[in-house]
Amino acid sequence: MEQKTIVITGASDGVGAAAARELAGRGAQVVLVGRSPQKTTALAEELGAPHHLADFASLAQVRRLAAELDAAYPRIDVLANNAGGIMGSKRKVTEDGNELTFQVNHLAGFLLTTLLMDKLIASRACVIQTSSVAARLAGRVELDNLQLEHGYSAQSAYGASKLENILFTRELHRRFHDQGISAAAFHPGVVGTNFALDTDSPMRFFYAAGFLRRLFTITPDRGADQLVWLADGTPGTTWQSGGYYEKRKPGHTAAQADDAETARRLWDASARLVGPA
Repeated sequence: MEQKTIVITGASDGVGAAAARELAGRGAQVVLVGRSPQKTTALAEELGAPHHLADFASLAQVRRLAAELDAAYPRIDVLANNAGGIMGSKRKVTEDGNELTFQVNHLAGFLLTTLLMDKLIASRACVIQTSSVAARLAGRVELDNLQLEHGYSAQSAYGASKLENILFTRELHRRFHDQGISAAAFHPGVVGTNFALDTDSPMRFFYAAGFLRRLFTITPDRGADQLVWLADGTPGTTWQSGGYYEKRKPGHTAAQADDAETARRLWDASARLVGPA
């Protein structure tokens, strides 16, 4: 790999950590972003890579992170918005006043990307979103109920946020591709990680049961394959900007993901919620 500067959020564990190891092994300058000081520092020491800490439940921390990245790296070739997760069965609101899943899985990555936009354009960067098949199975974006004040469940919030990742990808491509930005979203597969284990979501029982994980999940290394493929690839040749991918091929997702008006309005609503970039 020609040396690229690749920023990976959610890099301290699971798919993010596996992708970081593989990309670093290919010669990339990998920049790790994680919430856990212990895990993020340990991986940084293992790889000899720089690292930054941020909890996406705080937009102030996202803003600090963006400032650190902008100051530390002359260019950013790939921004992988990989951080996220499923939250608990009870709706929680962040210090910023947003529903937790919506903020961590969508708004924080949206804010980080827009704060870094000038550098990303100058670098002709790729922005990669870790989405999920849940966008098709459980996703529905209601623009008048983005905060899920009505009808909240952990699964519906997660599915909506993963659909928002794809809508963000589509709109990022529409607004900025002619300025050099390429964007893609992908489903990593059902990966055997610590997903949901620190919540009261029923899904935690699936991930906690070792025999179920072995039967129905793939390893983080396999789950990271598409992130590595996108980061290492050439937009327009290896993959097409604005696309959603499963198993290195264009994937089938929710019909709403192709609604250009919803994508535009989601972007505008997100921009209002995070404030001036």
